[in-house]
Amino acid sequence: MQPQELAAWLRLLLTPGVGKDTARKLLAAFGLPEAVFAQPPDALSAVVGPRVAHALQQVPAELDDQVEHALAWLAASPERHVLTLADPRFPPELLHMADPPVLLYVMGDLAVLAHPRRLAMVGSRNPTPQGEANAHQFARALGQAGVCVVSGMALGVDGAAHAGALEGGAPTIAVVGTGLDRVYPRRHLSLAHRIAAHGAIVSEYPLGTPPLPANFPQRNRLIAGLSQGTLVVEATLKSGSLITARMAAEQGREVFAIPGSIHAPQSRGCHALIRQGAKLVESAQDILEDLRIVEPRSLTAEPADVDEGGEPDKLLDAMGFDPVSLDALQARTGLDTAHLQARLLELELDGTVGRLPGGLFQHLGQA
Repeated sequence: MQPQELAAWLRLLLTPGVGKDTARKLLAAFGLPEAVFAQPPDALSAVVGPRVAHALQQVPAELDDQVEHALAWLAASPERHVLTLADPRFPPELLHMADPPVLLYVMGDLAVLAHPRRLAMVGSRNPTPQGEANAHQFARALGQAGVCVVSGMALGVDGAAHAGALEGGAPTIAVVGTGLDRVYPRRHLSLAHRIAAHGAIVSEYPLGTPPLPANFPQRNRLIAGLSQGTLVVEATLKSGSLITARMAAEQGREVFAIPGSIHAPQSRGCHALIRQGAKLVESAQDILEDLRIVEPRSLTAEPADVDEGGEPDKLLDAMGFDPVSLDALQARTGLDTAHLQARLLELELDGTVGRLPGGLFQHLGQA
């Protein structure tokens, strides 16, 4: 992008009174930003009113600093991009949204934005250990099946989902609520570097934008918009993840939810979604079949690379305290059916069976 072109787009968005909606209205009426600023005041007033028309005649005081900052950021790496609504590389799914971003900052591989299999995974920033494990295991299994996981790089479920997808060998997309010249939360600095190296980090917010609370619900629409479906791993009734799920449903995308204990507050959001029509899933296989990524029952997870001595404890952690199916244990542990059955039998024989959910071995015997 040429400096003067970037300056025109930034000037449009920096103009007082011009938000995304007004910017799109001006672009629809006059074309590119350069054409907007070439209009006489009367023409602008007819579209946006005299107050905004007058503001468009003024050059924002901070424009030069913003342009200089953006150009320096872009020059630092060929993997940094600013996409406009007029850019042919702009994700078409976002163009069809009711309120697409006007500018999109991207750090990483642009091709990932057009990945043919994209699934959003969202959930609590304070998940239970089981919820965090579910996010990691589901994302890992989905990554092994070639699915690109889209999430928000927040603490908890988001971070576990990104890490699991990368472990599964797939790219992942993080949609963030800050400028791309900063990482939030700071403890995800290393994860952010890995995502940018093997996927992409995306933001609609200008460089320098801090982590403002109002930005995160807004970015959720992009997480939903970039994905063919949304999986809610764990969420309370007031979780922002339910906003993502609602936006996905409004855009005609599939919504999936993992059920949990009736006693866990972090499961109530998922249960509410299921009551409203979200699809209950117990394994990554359920999602892959629904999105027609695999034929029914054709996915076999690879055995997990774990220490033999530590595996029983891992299985017990995966079981939790509620009844659990074999499919769910496979998704949570990454073990294939034969290996999982053998390890569970060892637990039964050494007396640990008393801690296993009732009916599990009956289920295994029918598998």
